[in-house]
Order: sequence, then C-alpha cells, then structure tokens
Amino acid sequence: MEGQKDRSLAKLVATAQSRPIIAKFFPVDNRVESELDLTALVPEHMTFRRREGKKKEDIEYMFHQKEGTVTAVRGGTTESLPIPAGTQDIISCLYYTRSVLPIKPGASLTMNVYHDKKNRPVEVRVEDVETLGGPWGKVETARVLVIMPFHGLFMNQGNIRVWLTTDDRRTPVRMKAKVVIGSIVADLIDGLPGNNSAKKKF
Repeated sequence: MEGQKDRSLAKLVATAQSRPIIAKFFPVDNRVESELDLTALVPEHMTFRRREGKKKEDIEYMFHQKEGTVTAVRGGTTESLPIPAGTQDIISCLYYTRSVLPIKPGASLTMNVYHDKKNRPVEVRVEDVETLGGPWGKVETARVLVIMPFHGLFMNQGNIRVWLTTDDRRTPVRMKAKVVIGSIVADLIDGLPGNNSAKKKF
C-alpha cells in the first residue's frame, strides 16, 4: 500500500498460468495489476498482460471515477468511454465483494465491471456457510457465487465460486471456475488463516 495525496492505494496482482502439459498445445500466461483506492473501494488504474495461445495483447485502463469515464488503451488505440459510478475492474471487483458483502446465506450485491470495452453487470451471492478443509486445515467459510457473463483473467466460461473465511480477514482460500479447456481449482497455499506474516499465493 502507498499513500498519495492523503489517500491509500493498494496494488492488486493476479496471474493465471497453464501447467506444462497444457502449455504444450495452449500456453496461458496472464497477469493483471490493479491500483485500488482503499477509501472509495474503486480502481484507478489497471493493466492486463494477456497471453493465451497465439493471442498476445496488452491492455491498460485508467479510471476517472469522478468524471464517469475510463481511458482504454488497447491494440495501439486510445479511447475514452463512459462508466457508471463505482465501476470495478476484473480483480478489484473481488476485493470490493470481500469488503462489503455481508457473510450470510442469501446476501447479494450487483456491481458494474468494465472489461473488453463494455460495462457489464456482475451479481454476487452468498450461497452457504460451510467448513472447508485444505492446506490451511479446517476453517469456516462462505461459499460465494460470482456470476460473470464474460471471459476474464482465468479464461472462465460463466460463473466463479470463491470461498472466503468468515472471520474479520475474509481470506479467500479457494476458487473454482470452468474454463475453455476444462476447469480450475485454486487453493491458498501461503498466507494461511492465522498466519499474519505470510503472503497469499495460489
């Protein structure tokens, strides 16, 4: 985190890489970085380094939340497009959800996510609270359904499920999604609940 003109910013980083056996016929090496205003819980800047098979492109979004616009740089073209107030990007939306969604079954929210030149409504719902086991042992979690009607960082086709711990940290410990070539399950292996000094890695 870093301060800038009495505001606090967080840098969010997410990556998606194919395993060696899959990379032989469809390599994936994606990286997204987002700068998030921690007070307003909205993104200010996002870069997307997309490498999927033969597709290679670099995307940059600069969000002007007060003006209600986003400057998008993609394929050598720069354009300014309108966005609703409170618009998120493809990874800040998960941080926003983690911060404001009540952890109780049936709780839901809808937000706008700007991605691929479009404003897209994304609904998030808490499906259930359940005990989940993994490298972290057993913890109480909320199973959260993210209805994402677009191809995001993980090449997902449709919905994503995320499990968040129900304590104050709301640590994401697991994610599941269907992708173009099957499905993925990402488990937290570092930064485990109860270990404040570790970093989060999937």
